[in-house]
Amino acid sequence: QAPDSFPPLRDEAAVRVLQGRMKGIQGHCNSCYMDAALFSLFSCTSVLDSMLFKPFLLCDRNVQSILRDEIVNPLRKTGFVRARSVMHLREQLTEKGQCSSFTNAEKDPEEFLNLIMHQILGIEPLFKLQSEGRKEQDCYCYQIFMDKQEDLVVPDVQQLVEHSFLSSNLKLVEIPSCFIIQMPRFGKEYKMFSKIIPSLELDITDLLLDSPRECCVCGDVATLECS
Repeated sequence: QAPDSFPPLRDEAAVRVLQGRMKGIQGHCNSCYMDAALFSLFSCTSVLDSMLFKPFLLCDRNVQSILRDEIVNPLRKTGFVRARSVMHLREQLTEKGQCSSFTNAEKDPEEFLNLIMHQILGIEPLFKLQSEGRKEQDCYCYQIFMDKQEDLVVPDVQQLVEHSFLSSNLKLVEIPSCFIIQMPRFGKEYKMFSKIIPSLELDITDLLLDSPRECCVCGDVATLECS
């Protein structure tokens, strides 16, 4: 355990601490979905550090302390988290949640995030989506759904998000405080793409609802959108 607080790893420090053998979060008993999610959320960014400290209305302080002291701080301090620490968290999720298989089965990352963020810690939704003619939907995570695109052999995240929003007719209601995106590359049975290139920046201009945008023909403020 690492009860002291450690900042997220950046630049040379991230390479030094996280690169090499026995680094990252140790996998055990179908934990890969949770290991990958936790690493992505906390290793090199502080945008969700409120999950570790803030006393939310419904917050379970025991789960919060396990997440902070047994997983996030050791990861940032030494670059390694043992499987036993993640299993401790999984046991608590099983106890608090409605599902008995969090300790042994592969789960959907979105199910894990919704459980720990909404039901256990009680944090506010991170963003809102709206489909044409429907009411706003509060979200913690966006899972990319799309048909197979023959022209996308090795896509980047920007392309996948835009294709997914377009095919589902979705818009972001406002600029999200945090935008967690689940790639179509998970599970044992099927992976839509062999590789996905990370986009270091994400342009959400065309994804925002009622956002002023430039006409691609004349350069004035656009009044019509062609999908």
